[in-house]
Amino acid sequence: MNDLYISDIILNRVDIGDFSAYPFSLPAIKNFDSLRLNSRVTFFVGENGTGKSTLLEAVAVRSGFNPEGGSRNFNFSTMPTHSALYEHIALARGLRKPRDGYFLRAESFYNVATEIERMDREPSFDRPVKVSYGGKSLHEQSHGESFISLVMNRFFGDGLYILDEPEAALSPTRQMTLMVLMRELENLNSQFIIATHSPILMAYPGAEIYVFSEGDIALTPYKETEHYTVTKQFINNPDGMLKHLI
Repeated sequence: MNDLYISDIILNRVDIGDFSAYPFSLPAIKNFDSLRLNSRVTFFVGENGTGKSTLLEAVAVRSGFNPEGGSRNFNFSTMPTHSALYEHIALARGLRKPRDGYFLRAESFYNVATEIERMDREPSFDRPVKVSYGGKSLHEQSHGESFISLVMNRFFGDGLYILDEPEAALSPTRQMTLMVLMRELENLNSQFIIATHSPILMAYPGAEIYVFSEGDIALTPYKETEHYTVTKQFINNPDGMLKHLI
């Protein structure tokens, strides 16, 4: 699809002096050259520690987003922990530029909500920043409510939305709500790149799924992912699975 905001992620390997140092030592990153994106919704999935969130973070920072999350006009830092990977990747971009964009990372969304509170105490803003998030403080909502409020009120389309484990605070029903909102935004010329463990989100129609493993990053059909097969096995036979495990 040639109208994507990001169509390729390329690792500049010649600029990397030491592949034994983190994050270049991660197996999936060590063997990585480039990744082609063909869908408006792309999922990065894989076991913990395989590098999916690390690459997602690098794409977000390279795209101009704050490492801890937020839109491009967020410029705060609680504790710099992002890797240097973003300095060594290039992004092939489409002809159109996104009018909107956001980097949501579940682990630091509290920091984003706190930054919004701080910005709203500044007299230089014409209106409270929280108005763009539904008008209610994100700290006065549950974690899941604040996530959905963000997508419903702050994402307005024509945007590049990079989400790191958005399911962390969402019930299964709310994950389905997120999928409905994603489809509405996709129809408004938006692109999503999402790192997830959720077999519900991964079922999104037309999405591409890249599985990060110990050796590579492979485009994988939904029903061939470990997330799908393990979840299906457990749901079909929880007693048998639990007896085997414990």
